[in-house]
Amino acid sequence: MEMPEPDAAVLARRDAIVAALRDAAPGAVIDDPAETRAYECDALAAYRCPPMAVVLPRSTAEVAAVLRLCHDERVPVVPRGAGTSLAGGSMPTADAVVVGLARLTEVLEISPEDRLVRVQAGRTNLSVSGAVDGLGFFYAPDPSSQLACAIGGNIGMNSGGAHCLKYGVTTNNLLGVTMVLMDGTVVELGGPMGEAPGFDLLGVVCGSEGQLGIVTEATLRILPKPAGARPVLVAFDSSEVAGACVAAIIRAGILPVAIEFMDRPCIRATEDHARAGYPDCEALLIVEVEGTPPEIDEQLALIREIALSFHPVEFRESRSEEESRRIWLGRKSAFGAMGQLGDYICLDGTIPVSALPEVLAGIGDLSRRYGLGVANVFHAGDGNMHPLILYDANAPGDLERAEAFGADILRLCVKVGGCLTGEHGVGIEKRDLMHDQFTPIDMEAQMRVKDVFDPHWLLNAAKVFPLDISASRREARRDAGSADAA
Repeated sequence: MEMPEPDAAVLARRDAIVAALRDAAPGAVIDDPAETRAYECDALAAYRCPPMAVVLPRSTAEVAAVLRLCHDERVPVVPRGAGTSLAGGSMPTADAVVVGLARLTEVLEISPEDRLVRVQAGRTNLSVSGAVDGLGFFYAPDPSSQLACAIGGNIGMNSGGAHCLKYGVTTNNLLGVTMVLMDGTVVELGGPMGEAPGFDLLGVVCGSEGQLGIVTEATLRILPKPAGARPVLVAFDSSEVAGACVAAIIRAGILPVAIEFMDRPCIRATEDHARAGYPDCEALLIVEVEGTPPEIDEQLALIREIALSFHPVEFRESRSEEESRRIWLGRKSAFGAMGQLGDYICLDGTIPVSALPEVLAGIGDLSRRYGLGVANVFHAGDGNMHPLILYDANAPGDLERAEAFGADILRLCVKVGGCLTGEHGVGIEKRDLMHDQFTPIDMEAQMRVKDVFDPHWLLNAAKVFPLDISASRREARRDAGSADAA
């Protein structure tokens, strides 16, 4: 993945810039090369570059002071949550300052009456539900990395999770943010009611991948915990049939809280790793419904009727908390289990649910063409796919072959009416595939939004937009800014 050359003028002023950062955020600056290496990549670990410095602010005011300084000095800034991004979203350049949210973890307000919680953006996803659990509430978005990932990163990538089919993704549960613009201006978008007059700027910010500002606080919708939940496991002798079953469930108007898909390679890996007791099959679905006991029984009876029409290998309905835990055990262990098999790339594309059989067959064809294994585990209910491409990082050319394979999968997603990303973001991973999704006019409109929020293109440079159309624009706007400053 090509990245721009660092700005030699910025690197020449490194010592002065670091000293000024220490004044702006005392005790929060890391510039020792041995320590900045911890911030050289995110979970897309194949690509790395240590930043010039790292700042870990303790408040919105410190974030504002740091951005104001970097704006005046024309220093690139890379926002960073917990670093769990799988698309290179927080990978820095050598002339960049990483602004990390790791110290911004406080719960600022809980209002059960208004069904909201306000937190600092460095707080982990799972701990938001933990903060309101005793009051009978929870925060719905639940990405697989929820134990570690930060709310600020969730907002940047519009993260989802297993239960997004019923409850939606981050944008559906985000009411407001406090955000610092690149020039240090602090703005409030949205609010407790979630609907502010004027343009929907909150909607623009959610999913903007750190291109427009740094979110330091978030007001989130919380929901009453359901009366109960129960999953079923349905096993099939082909992935295409499992995909057709998903489409039939959705077509019937049933709204489970989750429909998760796993194929044979992933099932075998999780069995070796977690011993969940999954059946020997080509693919399985985990379908979970919520409600009162009569509501659950009614929904599961309909799901059983639909599933049996596809002649499953097994239909297993949970009858206890322990059985529910074991049905979910393998799915929740899937990514760690696959990691024990070797290196893999985790993709993220979204398709119409009706296209699942076609896309699963297409992924199989591509796997044979490229000679690389692939495992499928994903949120089937809303068509958010996560193919895992297996490769050997030590074999020359294997990474490049895996990336080409992944690009073709994402092109297939676009071809059937889907899109390049559901929740991982574009980052650097899919940056140059944006041409396959958008016309030059589409991307020009998007870049004009960035022009307004970040006129000198200093925030999260070289992400999202293809370098062949963004590099000249970025340089021109930086040059214009430098002339203005002079």
